[in-house]
This record gives sequence, C-alpha cells and structure tokens, in this order.
Amino acid sequence: MTIHQYAETLQNSTDRSVHVGDDVLEKLARCSSGSLTTQLFKRGFRQPAMVGLRAMCRNTKPFAGRAFTMRFIPAREDIDTYGTMTTRPNGDNLQWQGVEQIQPGDVLVIDSQNDPRAASAGNILVTRLLARGAKAIITDGALRDGSEIAGMNLPAYAREITATTRISYHHVADLQVPIGCAGVAVYPGDVIVGDADGVTVVPAYLAAELAEVCLEQDDIERYLAMRIAAGEPLWGVYPPSPDTVAAYRDWIASGRPNIPSIIAEENA
Repeated sequence: MTIHQYAETLQNSTDRSVHVGDDVLEKLARCSSGSLTTQLFKRGFRQPAMVGLRAMCRNTKPFAGRAFTMRFIPAREDIDTYGTMTTRPNGDNLQWQGVEQIQPGDVLVIDSQNDPRAASAGNILVTRLLARGAKAIITDGALRDGSEIAGMNLPAYAREITATTRISYHHVADLQVPIGCAGVAVYPGDVIVGDADGVTVVPAYLAAELAEVCLEQDDIERYLAMRIAAGEPLWGVYPPSPDTVAAYRDWIASGRPNIPSIIAEENA
C-alpha cells in the first residue's frame, strides 16, 4: 500500500459525513453502554461517555439518535436581552432556529461550557423537540422546568435543574459545529446512545460496525452473568476463554436452557 492509498483509507475510515440509518439506530438502542464503551476503547476511544450528566427521568428508555449540535458562549449584556426573544427568526436567538431544524431521529446536544447557572432549555422548547421527532436533549449545563420535563416522553439529561433563564449566562453562537459536551467531543451526525444510566457518543462511521459487535457482546455477557450467578469463579468465564466461547455456542444450539442462579434464589 502506498502512502497515498493509506491516507485515503484512513480518511474513508473516519468519514464524519456518514449518515446513520434508522435501522442502525434501532440496533444501537439495544446495546448496553458497557459494551459500547468497551468496544470503543478497543478502537482507541478512551472516554466516549458523558460523565456527570443525569437523566431527568429514572425510567428513561434506551434510545439512539443522530447528534444535532448547539454551541453556547458566555452571554453579553448588550446582546443577550429579553428583546431577542422575538416572534420571528433573528441572528441573536439561534436557539429557536436550531429547534426548528431538528429532524426525526435527531438528538439535540448542547455545549453549555459545563455551566449550570442558567437553563439550556425549558419545557416549551423540549415540547417542540418532541413534536419534531427528536430522540433526546442533552446539555452539560442545566434545564429548567425539571418536573415537567421528567414527565415527558423525551429523554433529557443535564447537570442540574435551575429556574434561571438562558440569556442570563448563555448565548447561542453556533449550530451544527463540533462541540464539547461533558468533556466529550461531539460532531454533527455522531450517534448518541443513552439509557437511564447515561450517554455514550459513537462516531458515525463506526455505528454500523458497533451495532453488530455490541449486540453479540451483550448476548454472550448475559450468558456469562448466568454462569457467574450459578457460582462459577471469574477465571476462564469472564472474560471468556476459548472453551467458554465454545460452550456459549453450544448453549445457543441447545435452545438457551435456563442456568440456575443464586440471584433467583435470593429473590425467591
């Protein structure tokens, strides 16, 4: 392989223009965060999880969607006034324009500079996101109207809940640009995978590959967990040895028979 061929291969393998289809999103939504972060680590991604953000609703259902990014900078008193909240689009209120650009399957990801002093959004904007088919809203700052948002059928993640209006401390500077959210780089079109425990960022060009690999990893780990719960030691079972992988294949071929569990006994 020539240096030019290598460069072309590398560029293609990290193509950020990849559009992730709904079929891949559906598979990723069924993948555990543990499998996703493990497989991303194997591919060189040390920290793809957004640490410190919490789901507004503990019953948040797993989801996967395409990142639509929004970047905040500090507000400035002569620009971020209540007068920017107009009934028509204007350049000093990009947030409304961003929400109206959301497409079905998108996740609004907001770079709030890890600053929770003012809300990144509230009930009205989240309601509009839900109506437009968004999969979730995520900010490394705060949300307002927390109790209302927690009751909505749209996953929402933030550091804090506050009543303070956004324009007190935040100005929306950009839409659909690379951002940082909770210390993780997010590019437009990346896949955001979330559940009640947290959020993981998957580069778009890896999405289809990871969907297949992680579903298989989750399945074998459910099998391994049953064996550990039956009283077996870790060695050779987790991580699985070649013999354990072969036993897993035999278990599938046998129709996935139940394995006695000490957990089931304790809950009986």
